[in-house]
Amino acid sequence: MVKPLAMTQSVIGRHRWATQAPPRPKPSTVLIATATSVAALVVLVAVGKATGETLLIPPLAASMALVVGASGLPLGQPRNVIGGQLVSAATGFVVLAVLGQNDWSAAIAGGLALGAMLLLRVPHSPAAATAVIVAATSPKVVSFLLLLAAATVILVLVGLVGNRINNQRYPIYWW
Repeated sequence: MVKPLAMTQSVIGRHRWATQAPPRPKPSTVLIATATSVAALVVLVAVGKATGETLLIPPLAASMALVVGASGLPLGQPRNVIGGQLVSAATGFVVLAVLGQNDWSAAIAGGLALGAMLLLRVPHSPAAATAVIVAATSPKVVSFLLLLAAATVILVLVGLVGNRINNQRYPIYWW
């Protein structure tokens, strides 16, 4: 009699996707990456409090996770972080202008943002959520774009310092 578990394991074992997860980073690497992420996000809040504006939006926390947690991937490079966020925000504003502020617009903006980022060679997955936020909340165009640009530059600069401390090569490319 064939045991189902043994059969499943033998089938899985023959496929390429049956691999092991990458090794766990050293504790010091985790500590520095975490501290860098916290520092960058706290700086965004501090600048926001000083200016009376909101700089920290949820997609930027995800962006920072890529900058320090996956610093070697294209999605975490400065071109993609800054460009992807700005392209997605612009996409959100276009959708907002055409379709108005509603849930349908937000969903469409998130999807179209991916296409725009891919066409412009700046894919950055957290940025699709920025397009959703724009279409769902209808922020002021100029101030939102300026604050977003400043916030992404801050993330990249803090990430640059943290990755250097962590002996991680960052960025792999700037633009």
